[in-house]
Amino acid sequence: MPSKPPAAPAFAGATDEFAAYPNARDPRIMVAVPRERRAAIGALWAFAERLTKLLLDAREPLIGQIKLAWWRDMAAMLAADPAALPKGEPLLAELAASWAGQGGLDALADAAEAMLVAEDAAARQAAATAFGGALFALAGGTAGGGARWGLLWGAALQESAAAAQPFFAAARNLPPPKRVLFSGNKALLMLDRWAGAIARHDGERRWRSEGLLLLRLGLIGR
Repeated sequence: MPSKPPAAPAFAGATDEFAAYPNARDPRIMVAVPRERRAAIGALWAFAERLTKLLLDAREPLIGQIKLAWWRDMAAMLAADPAALPKGEPLLAELAASWAGQGGLDALADAAEAMLVAEDAAARQAAATAFGGALFALAGGTAGGGARWGLLWGAALQESAAAAQPFFAAARNLPPPKRVLFSGNKALLMLDRWAGAIARHDGERRWRSEGLLLLRLGLIGR
C-alpha cells in the first residue's frame, strides 16, 4: 500500500469524516467477507454512513429526529413488508436486495438518535458504543465486539479535535475484545483491531502501519 503522510485527527469539521474510522467497504476488509455476504455488508455500511451524514448535517435536533424516524419506519417496512417500500431511493433499493424480511436495522437509527439528543459526554459515548454494537451484531458478530469501532465513530461526530479526545481515550482503555465476540468473522476482527490502532494515536492516521496491520490480520488472523 502506498505510504501517505500522517493526517491530523478527523472530526466533524474535517473534509472527509468517513476517513476517521474503519469502513467495512474498504477492499482490504471486504475481501475477508464471504462472497455471498458482501452485498449485504456493503448495504449495511452504506446505511450506517447515511445515518452518520444525517447526524453531521443536522442543524436542529428536531429536524434530525424527523429524518431518523423516517429511516426507522423504512427499516420496519423492510422487515415486515418490503414490497411497500417507496421507489426511487437508491439506498432503500440496495437494502431491499439483501435485507428484505430481516429485522434489526432500526437499532442503528435508535443509536443514532441517542447520539443526536445526548446532553453530556457520558451519554454521547454510550450512544457511540451502542451504534458500533448494533452494527457489528447486524454484520454477524456480537454487540460486545463493536465498542471500540463505535467510539471511533463517535469521535468523528464531534465538532473539534479536543472534543474527540475522550472518545479516543475511552477506546484505548477498552481491552481488545475476545475473538469469540466476532463469531469467527475475520472482517469484524480486522475492523476492531484497526479501530484500536487509530485510537492509540488519538485519531492520527498512520497509513503504512495500518496497511501492514490489515495485511497481517488478513493473512494470519492476528
